[in-house]
Amino acid sequence: MPRLSPFTGLVFNTAVAGPLEIVTAPPYDVISDRRRLDHLRASPFSVVHLDLAEGAEDPAHPANRYSRAARLLVEWESQGALQRAPEPCYYAYEMTVPPRGGRGSPTVPGRTVHGLICAMEIEDWGGTVLPHEDVHDAPVEDRLALLRATRTHLSPVYGVIEDSVNSLAAMSMRPSGPAPFDAVDEQGVRHRMWPIVAHAALTARLENLGEEALLIADGHHRYTTALRYRAERHRDDGPGPWDSVLTLVVDSTAEHLQVMPFHRVQMAGDAPPATGMSMLGLAETLSPLRDEDLTIGTISRDARGEVEYRVRHVQGQPPTVRALHEDLLDTLAPRDSLRYVVDAGEADESVRRGEAVAAYLLPPTTPRRIRNVVERGERLPQKSTYFWPKPRTGMVMMPLGPAGRLDPAGRAS
Repeated sequence: MPRLSPFTGLVFNTAVAGPLEIVTAPPYDVISDRRRLDHLRASPFSVVHLDLAEGAEDPAHPANRYSRAARLLVEWESQGALQRAPEPCYYAYEMTVPPRGGRGSPTVPGRTVHGLICAMEIEDWGGTVLPHEDVHDAPVEDRLALLRATRTHLSPVYGVIEDSVNSLAAMSMRPSGPAPFDAVDEQGVRHRMWPIVAHAALTARLENLGEEALLIADGHHRYTTALRYRAERHRDDGPGPWDSVLTLVVDSTAEHLQVMPFHRVQMAGDAPPATGMSMLGLAETLSPLRDEDLTIGTISRDARGEVEYRVRHVQGQPPTVRALHEDLLDTLAPRDSLRYVVDAGEADESVRRGEAVAAYLLPPTTPRRIRNVVERGERLPQKSTYFWPKPRTGMVMMPLGPAGRLDPAGRAS
């Protein structure tokens, strides 16, 4: 395991900024353009003003989004909308999913995912930190420009371990009583967070989390950004706080994590062959999909132009998303013709409206199957997994320098 340390957190002061529900947000890469505007309009202190700021995308432009984010970060802290913790802390973090179902659908019980937010020592890929998805250059360049400007980790990387006994003991050390940071998100998930001042018992537990490597569940581009930023700062300044990255650590063996799929929407290329079992509609297509069976659903149009739904098998090994690409999708669709959506209904509508050639529906998978891929020295295609629920951006941030000023380049320093 990489070393996990406390850090001086930067949090919203709700007395100035307003409720956490409107100033925090989902991770940047799951916010649609429409949702981004909703967040920007909801509050002048929404973290989206930092994470997806308005302005030019070229960092060299005088009105670029990254300098704007850095300026806002400094202003908010000087205004008291953001406050630094008085001492380094860990942060116990809980995400409670409400029961789902009713009105004829089976009820799915609620559940709570427990984790710990900390400063995790950055290590090169392949040692004690394992990736499972490929990354693309453009998102890394975007996140790197933002990190250079703000010198703050705005949202945590989501890391998964397998060490029930020690990790559960560590997580259970959170203070009793109401959480000082408490927000319910757009999907009804309740996010609660407690600062924990470092103490000997907690430190001992964290030092004994075992030898199992940490798997990056969500945040491959952010972790890659942190690696590159560390290299830059080492070259100019040597070791420092940039040697760590803000991380939520969760034990997958104890938390029964849901790993939902990103469905594939094909915007160009050849339609899939009309093979497999014909289905009546979207719900009937989704119902039989199983990762262990390598079953997928397809939505496309038949020779008469009618929308058709099918369930078919693909060849390979789980997770099914990898088999889909190797057996079928990589030969049918250019990679840049694919869109990735969590909502199967959105994929369905894209085909029905004539915007897409086809959609490919995938089953959920498990953290263990993902780790099996990594342990074989392989990776999954980009946007293969959607760990849910996700931590909220802005619940706590990790500054990499002192407060209160911008350098001549417009960067927080």
